[in-house]
Amino acid sequence: MVISAPSGRRSPVSLRVRAELRTRIERGVWSAGMALPSEAALCREFGTSRGPVRRALAALRAEGFIVGGRGKPPVVGKVVPAQSLATFRSFTDWARAEGKTPGTRTLSLERRHAASAVAGLLELDEGAVVVELIRVRLLDEVPIMIERASFVPDVGRVLIGLDLDHASVSAELARHGFGLVQARHTIDAVAANPLDGEALGVPSGAALLRERRLSRDVHGRAVEYAEARYRSEFATFRIDNAAAGFTGDEAGTTAASPIEVRSLD
Repeated sequence: MVISAPSGRRSPVSLRVRAELRTRIERGVWSAGMALPSEAALCREFGTSRGPVRRALAALRAEGFIVGGRGKPPVVGKVVPAQSLATFRSFTDWARAEGKTPGTRTLSLERRHAASAVAGLLELDEGAVVVELIRVRLLDEVPIMIERASFVPDVGRVLIGLDLDHASVSAELARHGFGLVQARHTIDAVAANPLDGEALGVPSGAALLRERRLSRDVHGRAVEYAEARYRSEFATFRIDNAAAGFTGDEAGTTAASPIEVRSLD
């Protein structure tokens, strides 16, 4: 999980250089393994001295966007897409924002009795029936995540009969007045079970990054509990926060509100 905290003491020039270089890497303009322009070339491009450029490169190196140093020319590192928890948006929207092509492979959609923990989180009676969706999510046709989502009955029923490999679950829920607007996230690591391994192409027991999410609608009602398991080499999570009263982050944009992350157990 990547957590970035804003600082008001860094040079605006170094922040501008850092933001521009990071954008080029994230968008694939500069691909993994590509050598960066020299410090002198970057100084000419941004009209600055070596100090801000070196600070920008040091920050990118710390974040893993570039590798090298101590006499070795910097090159672009392998970038793992980072999902921000500061905004509430779908996997599809996130993937497209990263310049990736999202995909879905639905494994099952069925009514079933909820496990005790899931029923409790959704504020349902013990043994209540939920609609459970299991699907694999893809980026550029590569499976990176398996998701198990349980919906309260009146919400889940709008998904029955839909082609969920192509339809947007979040859009369908919103269209029926069940838009998800708030969530609580818990992030940890788990071992892949046999279904995870088969769906994601990893050995059973491999480490996966797990995100558990309890989502609520505009009325504050808990309507979905989901557990997403990611191949750790393909995803990280980012939280951007700020001290009270601070209005900008490192990239010069509006700071996100702090996010509470606590156990769902």
